[in-house]
Amino acid sequence: QVQLVESGGGLVQAGDSLRLSCAASGRTFSSYAMAWFRQAPGKEREIVAAISPSGGRTYYAGSLQGRFTISRDNAKNTVYLQMNSLKPEDTANYYCAARIGDYDVWRYEYKTWGQGTQVSVSS
Repeated sequence: QVQLVESGGGLVQAGDSLRLSCAASGRTFSSYAMAWFRQAPGKEREIVAAISPSGGRTYYAGSLQGRFTISRDNAKNTVYLQMNSLKPEDTANYYCAARIGDYDVWRYEYKTWGQGTQVSVSS
């Protein structure tokens, strides 16, 4: 089982960009689909993006496609989330998650989670 550590969050202004990273331990990273979720205070945790184990297929929440890009480097055991044109409503704690096999958009399908990294966007 992999362990996940996110980094790259911070406080930015609207319109800025951030790149989140999620580093995974273990030798089987390429067997895992990876996903980014986010949770704002008082709201449900929601999927942001997901990527297949090979990186060949991706999924984005409809409202985020075009601004966010998920990618992975299996040689570095790392998944990334590039976030452009950030908006105040993107403010949330961002989590990466892993599951064996193909990705899923349902958070309960993911058993392995990182601790989260906070993204705050000021207007």
